[in-house]
Amino acid sequence: MQLEQIDHVAIAVHDLDAAIDYYQQAFGSQVTHREIVERDGVEEALIPVGESYIQLTTGIRPDSPISIFLDRNGEGIHHIGYRVKDCAEAIKAVVAAGSRAIDETPRPGSRGTTVAFIHPKGALGTLIELVEDPSG
Repeated sequence: MQLEQIDHVAIAVHDLDAAIDYYQQAFGSQVTHREIVERDGVEEALIPVGESYIQLTTGIRPDSPISIFLDRNGEGIHHIGYRVKDCAEAIKAVVAAGSRAIDETPRPGSRGTTVAFIHPKGALGTLIELVEDPSG
C-alpha cells in the first residue's frame, strides 16, 4: 500500500458559510463541491489547492464527530485525508503496522469516494482518512 497524494485537509468550523466567505475573501478561493453527508452528520465544502482540497466541515447535528470536536477543541484542523488506490488493502496494511481502524471496512464517502478512518492513537496523534477515489 502506498499513499498517492494528500486528498484533503479537513478544518472543522462552526459556520460553514462564514468559513467559505473567509477563503473567498482572503485567498480568492472558490468552492467546487458542497455536500451534506447524513451518515456522518456533517456538511462539507471543498476548495481546491493544486490537486488536493481544503475541506471545510461542520456538524449538522449535536452527536456528529465534527460537532463533538468543535465542542471540545473549537475550530481547527480535524483530520488529514490520504488518497489510496485500494481502501480495503490500505486498512489491512495500517492495522498490520499496529494502528487501529475506526472503520474496519471501507464505506461510502463524499464525492463518490470510498473511505475509512484510522484512529489517532497509533497514528502519531493524527486522525487519518483513507480515500479511494474511483475517478482517479
